[in-house]
Amino acid sequence: MPRPTRLLAPSLLAALAIAALPGDDPLHAQAARPQTSAHHERESERAPSSEFLATVRTATERFRDVSVAEAEGYSLMFGCVSGPDWGAMGLHYVNLALVGDGVIDPARPEIVIYEPLPGGRIRMIDADFLVFAGQWHASHEATPVLGGQLMHLFESPNRFGLPDFYTLHVWAWKDNPQGTFSNWHSRVSCDAFSRPTP
Repeated sequence: MPRPTRLLAPSLLAALAIAALPGDDPLHAQAARPQTSAHHERESERAPSSEFLATVRTATERFRDVSVAEAEGYSLMFGCVSGPDWGAMGLHYVNLALVGDGVIDPARPEIVIYEPLPGGRIRMIDADFLVFAGQWHASHEATPVLGGQLMHLFESPNRFGLPDFYTLHVWAWKDNPQGTFSNWHSRVSCDAFSRPTP
């Protein structure tokens, strides 16, 4: 693996940890929402783009077999990510080449996420799109939008010392009570995960 790719891995791990943190999210602030009827607002929150979800599912269906994802450059970067109060995200299989290219494409997620199951099995549940803001804004002025969803910006300075980055989770393979594009999933658990010992 080339040296620049290896050097990106620690930053990516920290970026994923930051993306997992609940907290201030201006996209969900009530004051930032246009004034609409309660019915319309509920419908828009519950009905993500079916075309976008179909694209993500089609693009990732082959990765339901994790060995296919690994053959295409995805690898488990660290253990299972769980939150203090918000469920879990799961096992992040990251494609460093896609993370480093500065491009977002609904057919090529930078990260595919699996849920650990009893007996050492895993099941794909999520696709995560990630781009570093500096790379993105080198050729784009506006905040990235993917599938009609404004990506979440996490700014620098932050406790990990990372530059600004954008991220978007898409729970394409397991319905999320918190919403299709939330960071955490209340029905995902890391309880069954056990990293093999060397």
